[in-house]
Amino acid sequence: MVEFNRRIKPPPFKTKTIEHIKKTTHQERKMWLEEAGYNIFNIAAENVYIDLLTDSGTSAMSDYQWAGIMMGDEAYAHCKNFFNLKDVIQDITGFKYFIPTHQGRSAENLICYAFNLTQSKVSISNQFFDTTRANIETSGAEALDLIIPEAFDPSLMYDFKGNLDCKELVKTLENQDNVALIILTITNNTGGGQPVSMQNIREVSKIAKKYTIPFFLDAARFAENAYFIKLREEKYKDLTPKEIAKKTFSYADGCIVSAKKDGLVNIGGFIALNDEKIYLKIKERMVIVEGFPTYGGLAGRDLEALARGLVEVLSEEYLEYRYNQVQYLGNSLVEGGIPILLPVGGHSVNLDARRFLPHIPQAQFPGWSLVNALYERYGVRSVELGSVMQAKKDKDGTWQYPKLELVRLAIPRRVYSQEHLNYVTDSILDLYEHRSEIFGFEITYDPGVLRHFTARFKPIK
Repeated sequence: MVEFNRRIKPPPFKTKTIEHIKKTTHQERKMWLEEAGYNIFNIAAENVYIDLLTDSGTSAMSDYQWAGIMMGDEAYAHCKNFFNLKDVIQDITGFKYFIPTHQGRSAENLICYAFNLTQSKVSISNQFFDTTRANIETSGAEALDLIIPEAFDPSLMYDFKGNLDCKELVKTLENQDNVALIILTITNNTGGGQPVSMQNIREVSKIAKKYTIPFFLDAARFAENAYFIKLREEKYKDLTPKEIAKKTFSYADGCIVSAKKDGLVNIGGFIALNDEKIYLKIKERMVIVEGFPTYGGLAGRDLEALARGLVEVLSEEYLEYRYNQVQYLGNSLVEGGIPILLPVGGHSVNLDARRFLPHIPQAQFPGWSLVNALYERYGVRSVELGSVMQAKKDKDGTWQYPKLELVRLAIPRRVYSQEHLNYVTDSILDLYEHRSEIFGFEITYDPGVLRHFTARFKPIK
């Protein structure tokens, strides 16, 4: 069972280079929010004290990776760094073919094209994240989430809340003949960074094969998921994270990866798969939209940094520290009586905005309100995973709101210290005491697709 870990061990690295961060005043932050249309994405990064907006592309690279940067081969076609990365990815995943992309959403777009996800087609996941869903839906297909029911109980301690509901999957496949693709997200970002068990991965794979549906992994956080499996599935406790990762990939037909997470780099992604026809179709499209298939919109130095990051991320010592750091923040908040999603996820701690701000209805976006208040008062930037990101109108034009209204505190890898996390904890504890002063918002500009990135708001006071 899940247990709280109340201590954090020293990191398995030491600081060699520092980046200064500045403190700002409450009045300045209040002004900047108004200018930004109360959208935290529009705030200049230099005006953020602790930035927990995302763990994507925000990692600190190691000296080993920076040394690789100096070995970048910037030849247009078939640079040596492509082959270095290919060897690493094939070693970890076991897939025959590999294509680099400049980031994960490009890989998603190429997969939608390759599998012809057009109108009347369906793609199934435990839970799609925002860009994956947007790529599928703008292609004309339906993105269907089949997460287990336990995922929607924020206070339930359940080992693998990221699991796909296999009974619902079979029921769906029995009643629909237009399912083009199954994509299992590991870990489940939308649901709070919750892991997926090896048993569930194996069961989904078995069902996909029975119904001859291609099965892919959205494996942006494959190493963190592997570590959860090691901790929580008895059968795998003696395996290394790399051995667990290889086993994970063995059940799938391919993967799409935003390498800006567990790749420990600031830019990059890839597709890996076994189907030669799909591989060739993607390569043909690559030349039009991403560049030559051996660089995928990346410089040679970026390919080399990624090759080295994928080796480093599977260090059990690093993963233990990473896990404990995130657990430390979550457990500190729990001890302070803050409502969060339990158990604590792999890359983030998620505040339960509905319980934090019960006086704000979902139509007034309590998660968005909490994000704004946390920045305005303390300079901490987070992100909403709630009604702004996920609410949709049904066929009758009625808004349907998500079951979870979360505020994600995504912790960048190898960046912040325990003292930084203590500041975040103290800020949230203080904010919770004054939660009745927080107000809701309404949208003044709605772009429609991925609106949380560019929408503008005004407060409801």
